[in-house]
This record gives sequence, structure tokens and C-alpha cells, in this order.
Amino acid sequence: MEAIITQLKSLALTEALPFLLKAIGALVLWFVGRTVINGFRRVLNLALQKRQLDATLIRYIESLFAGSLTILLLLAILGMMGVETTSFAALLAAAGIAIGTAWSGLLANFAAGIFLLVLRPFRVGDEISAAGVSGVVQEIGLFATTLDTGDNLRISVGNNRLFGDNIINFSHHPHRRVVVKLPLLHGSDVHTLMKAVVERVSLVPDVQQQPAPSVAVAEFTALGPVLAIGVSCKPNLAGATQAAVALAVSELLVSTGYAVPTQTANPILSKAS
Repeated sequence: MEAIITQLKSLALTEALPFLLKAIGALVLWFVGRTVINGFRRVLNLALQKRQLDATLIRYIESLFAGSLTILLLLAILGMMGVETTSFAALLAAAGIAIGTAWSGLLANFAAGIFLLVLRPFRVGDEISAAGVSGVVQEIGLFATTLDTGDNLRISVGNNRLFGDNIINFSHHPHRRVVVKLPLLHGSDVHTLMKAVVERVSLVPDVQQQPAPSVAVAEFTALGPVLAIGVSCKPNLAGATQAAVALAVSELLVSTGYAVPTQTANPILSKAS
């Protein structure tokens, strides 16, 4: 029994204790390394902001920088634990070929992210519609782009899907044109109503005077003409401005004697008798 205890003590001193010390050292190295990486990341962010680089490019460089240093940190930890890093690097390279073949979509997202940064179809803060989703761009990551929708949902879309689809950028130009349609019945005084509508919507807050508001006959239906009321506003105020214009037109119709006819369920506006 004493011989077994002696062997266990010897094994603990020769094997377990060194392994425990290596494990503790690896944990310390991990926490210290992550702290240093986060510190370098903050310094890099400040340096790039001083150069007045685009916020999209800054976040992308930060992600690439942090990911590369984290891989180096893991290799250092494996070396401390006694793992042969040279053979591990060769194994990683071989595995990378197999994984790259299996994860071709992931690599495509990475390449598409680079093209999105170079071609700049949109930036962080722009409102876009692409790949079946619409929202404000929060981040262009290494593999996916993050958007916040109007109903406060966060959506992550693969960069390759965005790059391969038609991208509508609502924030690219300094102003955005919104249209409110106004259907009428035949026999309405179209010219007088058009003039009154232009005067009224010009007073709506956030409606820009250049380009000036416009009203035109967009189409004819069996019941009458349909007016298209177009106004310009800042891109981020498009929804609110469109609702305000619709409300202003409704108030104008009430004040001038126009109302929805009771003989039809369609939203056709006519002049009250």
C-alpha cells in the first residue's frame, strides 16, 4: 500500500503538477491576452477615428485585427501546453482546405464583405432594402451584415446574399421623394383641387421646398382620375413625412367638402353635394 501511495505521489509530482501549472498559466495567458487585444482594439479604433475613416471600414478592420490576434493567442496557449504548433499549423492548413471546400458559402460571404467595403453600395447608418429585408445598417461584419428593422428587430444577412441581390439604398441622396395617391371621381374640379393640395402640403413640416411639391394625374380608372402627390424630405423622415402629407390632404378634403362616397367600398374621393 505504501508503495502505491509513493508511486501516486511521484506521478503527481512528475505529471499532474506540471500539467496543472501549465493549465493555470494557459488561463492566465488567455485572460491577459484578451485584455491586451481589447486594449489594442480600442487604440486602433481611436487611431482610425482620428484619420476620419468611414465607420464601416473601422469596424471591419477591428474585427479582422481582433480575430487574427486571437488565433495567435490560441497558438501561443497550445505551445505552452506542450502541443507542437508547427505540426498543428500544418494540420490546420490541411483542415483548412477541407473546411474551405465544405464551407465555400462562408468564404463567399467573407469575399463579398470585402467587395461591399471596396465598392461601398451602403455604409453603417444607411437605410437599405436587399435580400428580402429592409432596415438600417448597424455593422458590416466579416461574414454577415447586421440591420435593425423599423419594428426594432435585428437581422443578420450573409454578405454574399446582399452582394448578389439588388441593393436599394434609401439614404444615399440628401433627399427622398415620397408619393401619396389621391383617387377622385369623374366630374371633380381637378385643377382647383391640385392647386389647393400643393399649397397645403407645402406647409407640412419636414417637406422640402426644393425640389418643390408637385401634384399630377397619375392614371385614370373607371371611377375617375388618380392624383399623385409627390414631396421631398430627408431620407430618415420619409415614413413620418408621408403620413403627415396624407393627414394634411385628408384635412383639406374635409374643409373643402370632399368625402368618401357611400355607394362604393373603394377609397374614392368625390365632391359632396
